[in-house]
Amino acid sequence: MNDSSQPAELQSGDDLRAQVLERYGSLARSVIESAESGSCCGPDAESPRANPISSELYGDDESSEVPDAAMDASLGCGNPTALIDMHEGQVVLDLGSGGGIDVLLSARRVGSSGYVYGLDMTDDMLELARQNQRDAGVDNVEFLKGTIEDIPLPDAAVDLIISNCVINLSVDKEKVFREASRVLRPGGRFAVSDIVIRGSLDPEIRRNVEAWIGCVAGALEEDEYRTGLERAGFTDVEIEATRIFDAADAREFLEAQSLSDDAIRTAEGHVISAFVRATKP
Repeated sequence: MNDSSQPAELQSGDDLRAQVLERYGSLARSVIESAESGSCCGPDAESPRANPISSELYGDDESSEVPDAAMDASLGCGNPTALIDMHEGQVVLDLGSGGGIDVLLSARRVGSSGYVYGLDMTDDMLELARQNQRDAGVDNVEFLKGTIEDIPLPDAAVDLIISNCVINLSVDKEKVFREASRVLRPGGRFAVSDIVIRGSLDPEIRRNVEAWIGCVAGALEEDEYRTGLERAGFTDVEIEATRIFDAADAREFLEAQSLSDDAIRTAEGHVISAFVRATKP
């Protein structure tokens, strides 16, 4: 008999992907239903405003540029659009674009001569993102269905890849890095916000599927991230901490996952939000 009080353990890549789909699909449906009902309240438990990792990532100027539904569906851990130079005419790809917040912000920065692709595997998120695109009146955007391990674009199609707390969810990060290198043009840049581990993380957290879906347990260690990108052909890899989570942050985020106090304490200082940059030669 399954004891629901015990941490759920990872079984397979397919199992994890199914649970990621369900979590993010549920969030998208909640946001859509809230908008349709005219409710002033977004999804409580999943809202970025209720999550210590996803809170306070965007300034008022940026928030005013996108529909509220795009903000409500954001579960990122950084703001890649604020941390990388974008230029008019560039082609940008957002891996795991969710409700479209970073796609819409990027579209304004690359201008009418540029173009932005958003890639997501979740039908409900794609529906929400396309609605947000219509509400924002942005034309130079296309949302694609697919996985970040198998990007549905040709070789050398984009100038810049961004992502916001999604790569850590992949069970085949090496393939993600190879695909990113494939679709980037020579001289193209990889510039993502992600959760990264400094040092080692308690095995109890690594085993817990809910913590994985919440961006912690699936995260790479700093050296693993750097090595993975270099193995895929990237150069000039930089990993810059943008936030280091303390004990209070760790407890707020992890205590709901049925993790022990000892495991939660070990996460302090080891879980960081980071901005990861690299270049395709």
